[in-house]
Formats: sequence, structure tokens, C-alpha cells
Amino acid sequence: MARLFPAPLTSAALFVAWLLLNGISSGHLALALVLAAAIPRLTERFRSDRPDLRAWPVALRLAFTVLWDIVISNVQVAWLILGPERRIQPRFVWLPLDIRDPHGIASLAGIITMTPGTLSADLTDDRRFLLVHALNVSDEAALIASIKTRYEAPLQRIFGEGQ
Repeated sequence: MARLFPAPLTSAALFVAWLLLNGISSGHLALALVLAAAIPRLTERFRSDRPDLRAWPVALRLAFTVLWDIVISNVQVAWLILGPERRIQPRFVWLPLDIRDPHGIASLAGIITMTPGTLSADLTDDRRFLLVHALNVSDEAALIASIKTRYEAPLQRIFGEGQ
């Protein structure tokens, strides 16, 4: 089975995405299966390294945390932009990173960017700081603590760096 699906998560994502985009029919089911098997096999040689994912229950909890935060952030951003402009306090914040795995850093930057009101803007060459732009920052330390607790700590466990 590993030879047919060398990247099972990628295959599953391709299969589901194809069906969501095109609808479910016998032809699309067959084509989704062919694509889910073929694309990861054809692109495998382009991957220099693979992430070593651990702590799948932590990954599932993190996924729900991110989804929840996206919903809440959408409401908060809407409230901010529909109100008086003086309430908005945008700021760039350097986030010190404890995570060292490049896949974990990329995941953290992606989570920050997907959450409305925040954007990862830069990473230092030594990968020790991530520049984050936030739409509304009243307490820089609280923003940093929140990101580190809600996202970075679980990512460290997922990528084998935490306890």
C-alpha cells in the first residue's frame, strides 16, 4: 500500500479536493483515485525531506483550535473594520521561535497567515524570529504568548521537539 500511496495524507487531500470541486459520480471517483495515486508518486522525487510527524491527537486538537480561531478572528476583524478606525492598532511584532523544524516553522507561519487579522511577514536567516503583522495589538506580550501557547507548542510536539 505504501508503494501505491507514498504520501497518504497528500493522496487523501487530493482525493477529497477533487470530489469537492467536481462532485461525486462514478467517473469522478475513479479519476480522483487515479490522481490521488499518481500525483504523489510523480512528485515524490522533488521532495528533499519529509516531515517526521508525531502526536497525531495533538495535530487533531491543533486543527480544531485553528478552525475555531479562524471563525472567532473573522468576527473580531469584521467588528474592528466596521467600527471607528481609531480602535485599530496595527503593529509588526517579532515572534521569538522555539521550534526548529523547518516544516514546523512553515506550518506556524501558515497558521498565522490563515488566521484573519494576522500575517507572517518575514523569517530571520537564523530561523529564530518570525515577523508577524497583526491588525490590532493592544498588548504585544499577550499576542506572543497566545501564538506560542496555542500554535507553536503543539507544533513542537507534532514535529517531535516537545514532550
